[in-house]
Amino acid sequence: MPLPSVLLENAVAEFAKLPGIGKKTALRLVLHLLKKEVAEVQQFGEAITKMRRDIKFCQRCFNVSDGDICSICSNSMRNQRMICVVENIRDVIAIESTQQLSGTYHVLGGIISPLDGIGPDQLTIESLVNRIMKEETEELVFALSPNILGDTTIYYIQKKIAHLPCRITTIARGIAFGGELEYADEMTLSRSIANRLPIQQYVK
Repeated sequence: MPLPSVLLENAVAEFAKLPGIGKKTALRLVLHLLKKEVAEVQQFGEAITKMRRDIKFCQRCFNVSDGDICSICSNSMRNQRMICVVENIRDVIAIESTQQLSGTYHVLGGIISPLDGIGPDQLTIESLVNRIMKEETEELVFALSPNILGDTTIYYIQKKIAHLPCRITTIARGIAFGGELEYADEMTLSRSIANRLPIQQYVK
């Protein structure tokens, strides 16, 4: 679409790079910013820049953090001997919104997907195994999206820690097989966390 300003056009092009944002939505966002005071827009831009520059990943669980250890891992009220294994940070946020998990997390950074060139070495699986041994974890809760790739990842990790005295569970199948965890509603996800099952009941 032809725009009357190169500066406007450049701003729209940058917003349009964001997922789920088309050119029309990007233009609407840019025009909205044009109505704001310069200081307000500057504050918006600085918040984004500071977030990208200063944000860290927890050295223990790989969740996003303002420091070396995230607020969940450093919370003495959490069950430090329970680890919930998730694919990405969005899943941590989704599960936390249910307020059903009292333990900590471990973000894998993806799931095993040979067709996409993602193997165990590209994920934080070794760190997870070392953490389980070091911290004498009592329960490992798998909260991966219920599909073939998720089950493959669970099976691989289960084999890696088979020699360890750690109870292994998974969220209940209230999440439809083939679905994506981040799109589940809070009630379904909450029930799945609360009614987690022993892993051997469905991983063969």
